[in-house]
Parts: sequence; structure tokens; C-alpha cells
Amino acid sequence: MDIKKFFSNWIVKNVLLAVALVLVVVTAASLLLTLGTQHGKEITVPDFTNMTWSEARRAASDGGVRIILADSVYVKRLRPGVVYLQTPEAGAHVKRGRRIRLTTNTTVPKEVVMPSLVGYSMRQAKAELTRTGLTLGRLIYTRDIATNSVLRQQRGGVDIKAGTRLASGTTINLVVGLNPNDNMTYVPKLVGKQYLPAVDLTLENSLNVGQLHFDETVKTYADSVSAFVYQQRPAASEKMRMGTEVTMSLTTDPSKLPSASKK
Repeated sequence: MDIKKFFSNWIVKNVLLAVALVLVVVTAASLLLTLGTQHGKEITVPDFTNMTWSEARRAASDGGVRIILADSVYVKRLRPGVVYLQTPEAGAHVKRGRRIRLTTNTTVPKEVVMPSLVGYSMRQAKAELTRTGLTLGRLIYTRDIATNSVLRQQRGGVDIKAGTRLASGTTINLVVGLNPNDNMTYVPKLVGKQYLPAVDLTLENSLNVGQLHFDETVKTYADSVSAFVYQQRPAASEKMRMGTEVTMSLTTDPSKLPSASKK
């Protein structure tokens, strides 16, 4: 076959031109998609806690993420208007442009209505308290056939009825069931976690927060919100009875964190 004659054929030329065009379009689309979505690239979520809204906006712009106001609560010891909680938490890895949900501290507490949590699972009750603007305090375990089923809801050791009006941020304790044949849980890894996420993770694993040891770098409540756990007892992955207290040591000094937790 005459190669030159073959490639000079107009049909062959058009086919080859079409193939080349398709390859160019596919390559360009792949490049644009990679650039547009930052495929394979992640950024670290900044720490917005204790920032005012304007400070958080600047930090979000510099950090490559967006922020939205998800909720507001009243925390007596925290400066009004600053960020109290964020989701995802600081240090999480996300795609550029991800929306970060912020909860800020209001000037005065708003009133909320105590929900009925009896019969809920502990995790469902915790989520409902958070949604309502209340805070889960302690898990009080008592013998019952259904482990982690809410039996009573209390404030200061006294049962509290559903429908009671409370200040936002009020601490609610839950009396929950504990079956002797299903009463063990594993201690989560808290080292490297900030104070509030560490408290949440402890409760979610059916454990209670015990003693909190803040080092000399933590001078105010705002510092405690920003502090990270650098030691915990019992250690992560230990199997413990539900309701066991977990002791934490916290600092704002990154050099105290184990090297693996800094990554």
C-alpha cells in the first residue's frame, strides 16, 4: 500500500482530523475540570474560634474557604459576637471553597423550649439538645434492659419536664439505661482535638468528661475553647465501662502535642 497516497485520501484526512480534535477537547476538559475542582488537592480548615465575624471572613478568604452563620448560642464566659463552634473543626482537610458552618456567641441568652427526650437513644438525644440550643452535661447510667436509652432528663439533679422554657446553653444531664451484658465501650483518641470537639467525642462514645487540666498557656475561657488535648487518661482504644470519666490535659502550645497529632 502506498502510505503517502493513503494519508492523502480526503476521507482518511477527515477521520484523523476528527480523532485529533476529540483528543484535544478531552484533554482540555480534563485540565479545566482538574483546575476547577482542585482535584486531589485539599486545604486545612482554619481555626475560627474566638474570632469576630469580620475576622473570620478575612481568615476564610485567606484560607480558601467560605463561612456561613449556622446558629448562635449564649456562653456567659465568652466574648459576645465571637465564634464558639465550627463545622468541620479546625485542622480538618477539605476542598478549596468548602463552606464552614459557624456558631457565634450572642449578647444575651435566648429562650428555648426543653424537648422530650425520654425514649430517645443517647446520640439522638444529644443531637436534639444541640439542635435546640442546649448542652449535654453528664450521662448518668442506671441498670436497664436498653443500653443508652434515655430514661429521664435532668437539670441540677432534678427532673425537668418537656416544654419548660430555659436559657440557651443550659446544661442538661441524661439518665440512661445500662444493660449488664452490653456495658462496654472504647475510649476515642482525643489527643490533638480541640476542647469542645473532644468533649463531644467523649460523650458520643458513652463516656463522661472527668477532670480537665489546663496548662499555664490557658488563662481565659476563650483560651480553653482554642486549647488542644495533649494528654488523656484512659488512653485511646482502651475498653472501658460506659459512663467512665476521661481526664484530659489541654494546652494552646502546639509544641506539647505529639508529632503524629500535629499532622
